[in-house]
Amino acid sequence: MIKKRLVIIGGGSAGMAAAIKAYELGERDILIIEKNAYLGGILNQCIHNGFGLHEFKEELTGPEFMTRFSKKVEELGIPYRLNSNVLNISNDKVVTYSNSQEGIVEVKADAIILSTGCYERNAGAIQIPGDRPSGVYTAGQAQLFVNCYGYLVGKRVFILGSGDIGLIMARRMTLEGAKVLGVAELMPYSAGLNRNIVQCLKDFNIPLYLSHTVKKVEGLSHLEKVTIAKVDEKMNFIEGTDITFDVDTLLLSVGLLPNVDLFNKLPIRISRTRGAVVNQAMESDIRGIFACGNVLHVHDLVDYVVEEAREAAVGAVQYLNGELKHEGHVYEVNPGNGIGYVVPQIVYIDDVKDKLSFKFRVRKPYKDVDIYIKEGDKVIKKIFKPAIIPSEMEIVKLDKSLFLKEANEISVYVEERK
Repeated sequence: MIKKRLVIIGGGSAGMAAAIKAYELGERDILIIEKNAYLGGILNQCIHNGFGLHEFKEELTGPEFMTRFSKKVEELGIPYRLNSNVLNISNDKVVTYSNSQEGIVEVKADAIILSTGCYERNAGAIQIPGDRPSGVYTAGQAQLFVNCYGYLVGKRVFILGSGDIGLIMARRMTLEGAKVLGVAELMPYSAGLNRNIVQCLKDFNIPLYLSHTVKKVEGLSHLEKVTIAKVDEKMNFIEGTDITFDVDTLLLSVGLLPNVDLFNKLPIRISRTRGAVVNQAMESDIRGIFACGNVLHVHDLVDYVVEEAREAAVGAVQYLNGELKHEGHVYEVNPGNGIGYVVPQIVYIDDVKDKLSFKFRVRKPYKDVDIYIKEGDKVIKKIFKPAIIPSEMEIVKLDKSLFLKEANEISVYVEERK
């Protein structure tokens, strides 16, 4: 059995950023395990620009962004394994992986950072009524086929879901010569970033059907028709609102879920995000097992993924050096009115050195609201937002000195101004 101080599972932006940060903090015994044939994860297929505005103060494509990290990994000589599937993580932090060169390998880790990203919900997950023809893809699958393999998946396309990948693929398919007939969104507002709505739909005159979803798909061997209809507040179809499109392709951008399959056999609580419950160091219920990036909660910007991965690396190195005491005053962090989730869910305030970050999303779009962060009944931070939407994650960083240890609960909530 191999022994390693720190094993990082997943070699995308989160995994590489965590490895680099741990190295910079003095940790040298690191191993990255990546299932694909290359580092970088999904960024390799994201050839559009818009990455790196926070991290590098310039606009990069996905491959350009990830190359800056992969080059750094190479420069530092951080070991990694490619084409390697992690089969299991045990309670005592034994990582079992396999590849064609080494066979099955067991690694005893002192600490683990899970950075395996997320996956897309598919047609089966949302149970679209109608036939089951070919021609129905997730937007990410279509992105892979078009950008990496050079295959145009269809010529007459409809998209369900206005998530960022779906919006970006509306533009991409149009630029490749396909006709995108429209985008339907179940909610009365778009799930994507405002800039993507403008640059990917409005600039190409692609219609967006809000409060609509797919009612039926039709086709024998291949997709032929898609019918959408409007829904009411209870998500029931409204009679007389059917619209049918002649298409050969339906792309689904209907949500991302953290890839926490490796946690399923471990005594780790799962949060509202469907990622692990973590403390301020990004540490799960099992001491020494950390999570960061989209495996913890789905981020809107890869820059934020990188920032969170560094937090996990700091926590892991502190744990390895015996600096995470898990003692003293403990807070439970809860989402209140209008808030979908908050990360972290647990705070050992005595382990915080300087600032404490809270990341959260609202449940629906708001205008002119105050965000409150309270310790028990005491407001410790109030932030005015002229506009706030679910698709954009909020990050609030607070000084440790604001926390008075007079209660055991921290709550985050929204109040609309009148």
